[in-house]
Amino acid sequence: MEGTRLSIKTETGKATRLNRISITKLCTTEKEPWSADALVQRVMEHLSRYDLILMLRAVWKPRLLHYQLLEIPVDTLRLLERASFQPVARRAGRQSLGGDVYEAGDLVFHAHFDGSDGKCSIRAFPVNRCMMLLEWDRELRP
Repeated sequence: MEGTRLSIKTETGKATRLNRISITKLCTTEKEPWSADALVQRVMEHLSRYDLILMLRAVWKPRLLHYQLLEIPVDTLRLLERASFQPVARRAGRQSLGGDVYEAGDLVFHAHFDGSDGKCSIRAFPVNRCMMLLEWDRELRP
């Protein structure tokens, strides 16, 4: 888009929270080797392809959909490189790995590498770390 490398993500559902975002598929990391260092490197390579990540989300409220269009800071996602990843589930085969991402001692978000489908997901990323571009509501009729 006019020289800007752009990724667009979406989020909606009953579990969507007003102040925290989840990215269910930041990228796929399914190649071997399946080690924390290799997985993090693949995410860093993926993030290097984008200047801007936008998210359109719908937060469900009683009789209302609250929409948000926000810019997720790529530099904050790159903090994932500092996380320490540990196995988070007991399953045969490739283990899922999870790690909390901190900045200046404060928890920023949780990153998860799913051993079953090879996806990297981001959980509990604070909306207040994003640039809110637009918000609007749409009433739901009974």
